[in-house]
Amino acid sequence: MELEIDYDGPVPVYRQLVNAIKAGIESGEFEPGRPIPSVARLQQETGLARGTILKAVAALEAEGLVEVVQGRGTYVTRA
Repeated sequence: MELEIDYDGPVPVYRQLVNAIKAGIESGEFEPGRPIPSVARLQQETGLARGTILKAVAALEAEGLVEVVQGRGTYVTRA
């Protein structure tokens, strides 16, 4: 997953992350039933704050694209 954050653009940073993960799901990079990268890994790869990443994951969950499984990770629900 490639992510170029535009801090000065009109799209909120968390939404840029949502869009990048969504594109990964649609392209097949993240397959249904498989996990997306962990919050810690996303922090390391993107440099974003934990809260920003959690907000993005919550948005993806609200859209029905992922399911958060406590203690296991966040899994893609559909493509």
